[in-house]
Amino acid sequence: MPFNYSYWEQTAFVGYFDVVIIGSGIVGLNAALHLKTSQPKLRVLVLERGFLPSGASTKNAGFACFGTVSEQLALLKHASEDEVVQLVDYKYRGLKRLREKLGDERIAYEEHGGYELFMDGEKAKADECIGEIERLNRLLQPVTGLNNTYTTADERIGGFGFKGVGRMIYNQCEGQIHTGRMMRVLLAKTQGNGVLVLNNCAVDQIEHKEDHINVVTRQGNFRAGKVILATNAFAKQLFPQLQVVPGRGQVLVTKPIDGLKIKGTYHFDEGYYYFRNVFDRVLFGGGRNLDMAAEQTTEFGHTDAVKQKLFEYLERVILPGQKFEVDYWWSGIMGFGDDIKPIIKEVEPNVFCAVRCNGMGIAMGTLVGEEVAGLVMNS
Repeated sequence: MPFNYSYWEQTAFVGYFDVVIIGSGIVGLNAALHLKTSQPKLRVLVLERGFLPSGASTKNAGFACFGTVSEQLALLKHASEDEVVQLVDYKYRGLKRLREKLGDERIAYEEHGGYELFMDGEKAKADECIGEIERLNRLLQPVTGLNNTYTTADERIGGFGFKGVGRMIYNQCEGQIHTGRMMRVLLAKTQGNGVLVLNNCAVDQIEHKEDHINVVTRQGNFRAGKVILATNAFAKQLFPQLQVVPGRGQVLVTKPIDGLKIKGTYHFDEGYYYFRNVFDRVLFGGGRNLDMAAEQTTEFGHTDAVKQKLFEYLERVILPGQKFEVDYWWSGIMGFGDDIKPIIKEVEPNVFCAVRCNGMGIAMGTLVGEEVAGLVMNS
């Protein structure tokens, strides 16, 4: 090897692994953890190209949600009722599995419910969604166990201090987490079960050899029996044939606001805008639909158009008449596709992928990771 690795390093860090997982986000770590807890003798390695997980796992908004009424109706235009219900069930079970696995207190899970807002000029859209509540509640009753998953909540608009909001729908089953704490707990649990995680180790190529797979990185080559690709929006960099389109989400968090009235998760404009409280701050993100082509990128960053729109909504709708300052700006890269389901399959002999969570990585990631791990073990 052209690298100055010692005997100890080559035998403990750079040698042969039964499974190499590319990507240390929610999916990758859950896949690794499921492999080790199911078959403790497996040698499992996770490779991450960044100092922290690239993509959205540590850059998301921390929404423990499975979809607003308008999002469900949008899905129903492209999929059957059974398919939409199955997807909600998958996300609902995924959230429960995440909480059971890591613990509510450790991930700062809070269940204040989720709200969908309709502006004063969206009467037709609001009427359409409210008119479909009974149908959706009937469809989702077997999933949530509730007869009224969605209810109208117009009487709460004033209490939150919103301006220009005409109607509101409430989902009592949704909550929020501290994304950073969640990922730290998941990482610690994964490493505590004997999984090796190496950061700053980008994978450039996957080569099939006679008796193993060669994972080529900038730090050297790793020999693997099987490989799992868990890079979501970045999957096409290694496998261009995968139908995954990147989508950048731009997010801000304000400085603490005295007497902040909002508590819970909030969506509007079919989920393209989303905000919540983070203790006494406001997290607000979205605007990808302002220029979908520009946001279909794997480049992190911000645009003036989105920044201006987020500020406009904060000043006019969310915090009208209140002073606020932005403390944090960042962006995350999600993976989308026309099919509402994630891609979990064997893409080449002994090479598997678990990608395309369609912006619902918190809800879906745990089960997606466990599912691809099961596929690997049964192959």
